[in-house]
Amino acid sequence: QVQLVESGGGLVQAGDSLRLSCLASGRTFSSYGMGWFRQSPGKEREVVATISWYGDHTYYADFAKGRFSISGDNGKNTVYLQMNSLKPDDTAVYYCAATEGVAKFLTFAFDYWGQGTQVTVSS
Repeated sequence: QVQLVESGGGLVQAGDSLRLSCLASGRTFSSYGMGWFRQSPGKEREVVATISWYGDHTYYADFAKGRFSISGDNGKNTVYLQMNSLKPDDTAVYYCAATEGVAKFLTFAFDYWGQGTQVTVSS
């Protein structure tokens, strides 16, 4: 099992920045990669960005390209999501997730999930 705890969400204004953090614990050695997902009310959960622990694979959703950046610190078992130029449409609960295999990683089939952190962007 891998436990994930997100932090860093909050209420900001359009154009502001936020950095989300996700601390992984437990069987982190079995994890191939991490990802950030989000879900807004009335919408399905969508992938934001993913990164392998070795950094050789990263993915960004189109809406995240150029504004968001995912990074990982293996020594701290922590993954970050730097979000710049935030828009009201970015308002959502952001979830951190981990997966154990490259196939699942590439198909966004993640095994473990955090409880989520709320990001609210006011106009």
